[in-house]
Amino acid sequence: PHVLTVSHVHWRSPRLRVLARISHQPTAACAHLPESTALRSDKGLDVLYSTPARFVSRAPCISGHLRALASRSGEKRGLDIPAVFHLYIVGVSMKKRQMPHIFSSSQRNLWHSREPLIWTLDTDHSQQDPALSISRTLLDQPRWLEAYHLYDELGSQLFDQICELPEYYLTRTESSILAEEAKQLIAAAPVECIVELGAGSSKKTMHLLKEQVRQRQGGTFAPIDVSLTGLTVSRDIIGQHFSQLMFQGLHARYEEGISSIEKTLPTLFVFLGSTMGNFNHSEFIRFFHHLSQSMGPKDFLLLGVDRVKEAKILEKAYNDSQGVTADFILNVFQNINRLLRSGFNPKQMRYYCSYNPEWQQVEMYAVSTATQEIHFPSLATSFVWEKGERILVEISRKFDPVRLQKQLQFFGLKAIKHFTDPKEWFSVLLFQKSNASA
Repeated sequence: PHVLTVSHVHWRSPRLRVLARISHQPTAACAHLPESTALRSDKGLDVLYSTPARFVSRAPCISGHLRALASRSGEKRGLDIPAVFHLYIVGVSMKKRQMPHIFSSSQRNLWHSREPLIWTLDTDHSQQDPALSISRTLLDQPRWLEAYHLYDELGSQLFDQICELPEYYLTRTESSILAEEAKQLIAAAPVECIVELGAGSSKKTMHLLKEQVRQRQGGTFAPIDVSLTGLTVSRDIIGQHFSQLMFQGLHARYEEGISSIEKTLPTLFVFLGSTMGNFNHSEFIRFFHHLSQSMGPKDFLLLGVDRVKEAKILEKAYNDSQGVTADFILNVFQNINRLLRSGFNPKQMRYYCSYNPEWQQVEMYAVSTATQEIHFPSLATSFVWEKGERILVEISRKFDPVRLQKQLQFFGLKAIKHFTDPKEWFSVLLFQKSNASA
């Protein structure tokens, strides 16, 4: 057999399966190691093959496994283990990757795995085109942006910081409601799968998952998020705390993930953080129509909703003293620069927010501090951003929960539970899919 030191073995292909024969050197002390050992990649992937020398560099990095195995065997016998092993690397057939049961039969072939337990929609089938979205809204009158552009890696980190700020009452208020009422919520929604929209790190959802495991001894958790970083954090947290749950992360926009869920699978869709407040009025109508059409007859929806309150409280929550919200909003232009090679200058803009009582929404703007021309080379277009001109980056609508429940009836969603905090600042609403047409 080909003889090599374990330090020469490196991971290259995700399609390798390695059978290694380990033996002692003729000149070494008789270390009676196991004659053969089957190894598998740490990444849990099926593996490919190789044969002697010329393919050795393509084998998985198994040196740690070999050393550990040899050390354990040698320690039992008080022997020194040589650093050279005989490896036979042989070919095996690949097993077809099994798709998660959460996907409908018409959608499952459109997804592929980029990270363990995280699925991404094939580019050819994705509705997401950042360049078109950015150009269409920035050239609108007045200018604005879709909120999902905020969540690049830095944006996701900044939003996590916002959730911990003393002024930002939404996260801790909603979390306290979920902690108190999770038992009732899960009991009222007998499902096999929990799908969270815009999950982030899924910290608040932990209350629901804990009850799902306690009441049903398992199930599937499938968060949907545009942030791959957030999904990987969520995967690691869930894997650490809930081994009974199957994690299947969907790296996509809400609409793309929702439409791929199998309708016959009893599912609780979870939409927390009053994220629905980021939808303008037409987006709200489209989203809930799409959600209702995608839900099955045994499905439920859990909404976290920020309620209408004094402007002073709201503006303080969205204009914190540390300036984290400002950094979060203005970071979107750095993301756009990376995506489109545009020329937004962070030194020539500032953050401004205010509560609009007529529309019952907080409005977050970037304001140009100097007249500047913004070029988009990849799109062969540009525009002049005048001094003092505002770009609406995000809104956060506030709701009357009674009116909201009545409205969602006309999307085939029947309200069955309503929980709030002592100040009545925030509501958590549970809906059941009804037979009414949406």
